[in-house]
Amino acid sequence: MILRVQVMASSSSSSSAFFLLLLGVALFLSNEAAALPELPNLTTLAFEEGYTQLFGDSNLMLHRDGRSVHLSLDRRTGAGFASQDLYLHGFFSASVKLPADYAAGVVVAFYMSNGDVFEKTHDELDFEFLGNIRGREWRVQTNVYGNGSTAVGREERYGLWFDPTEDYHQYSILWSGERIIFYIDNIPIREVVRTQAMGGDFPSKPMSLYATIWDGSAWATSGGRYKVNYKYAPYVAEFADLVLHGCAVDPVDRRTTCLGSDAAVYDTITMSADQRTAMDKFRKKHITYSYCHDRVRYPTPPPECNLGPEAEDFLASGEAKLSYRRRRGKRYGRSSVDAVL
Repeated sequence: MILRVQVMASSSSSSSAFFLLLLGVALFLSNEAAALPELPNLTTLAFEEGYTQLFGDSNLMLHRDGRSVHLSLDRRTGAGFASQDLYLHGFFSASVKLPADYAAGVVVAFYMSNGDVFEKTHDELDFEFLGNIRGREWRVQTNVYGNGSTAVGREERYGLWFDPTEDYHQYSILWSGERIIFYIDNIPIREVVRTQAMGGDFPSKPMSLYATIWDGSAWATSGGRYKVNYKYAPYVAEFADLVLHGCAVDPVDRRTTCLGSDAAVYDTITMSADQRTAMDKFRKKHITYSYCHDRVRYPTPPPECNLGPEAEDFLASGEAKLSYRRRRGKRYGRSSVDAVL
């Protein structure tokens, strides 16, 4: 067994270094339940090596020789960047630090999409971070769209076992022809397996990777009750440890650079028994909403949903029953594997 520690772009203080050491030991002792996928040449990139600015002019700033990107939202504009290439499958990752203090209405997104190429039949894989009023936690949402199926939102929302504004944490997406896995700090939190029932709703066309910050006042916090307050601007989201490990596709002729075994490597990645146990425990403790259990939106659940006995843990709205007891005060403790599991 090999100990593997992902060093994130956090502060250089000795306390942070000590924390990372403890985290590495915890991962080792947990049978590598939080190990990264085994992929060749899994390295981080500087901004100019794989990305281009999308919008926001001076609200996008590069730091650490282009290996850290700050996106800010002010009254004038938000900001965003995108990968230079489209990709058909791969592993995509970034370490993110979110804006602190009052952040209601602020939306930070790390996602894949091809909406600019396939306007009516687009695919999408989302990490969305939804800001909140002071004293209440950021919410994390994942979503999956396929073939323009925006009428069926496959959202899930989760609480976190750490404060995402205090340090960098890693958010990753594995996308293959057979499955999609979302990770937080290398711990799998959601798996979507391609089934015949999903049909074309499973993302299957080349996508670009995006990172953005923007004003979601209309819906992001309590359904739009709390808006962005620009008295606290600029809101700054920091991105580092950028990973683009995928099959690049030429946007003009749609040819891929991946052939044969290179293209199939992502299909070989599955979860170990330890990882699946870690995911199940995370979901039991931290999930706050699941579209599969939302009987208001979907009286007949989408075909890929296998409800089982866990349906008893959710209200008819899709909200987890336990989440209501978690909402009073912050519950952040030590950012450790034990807090997850």
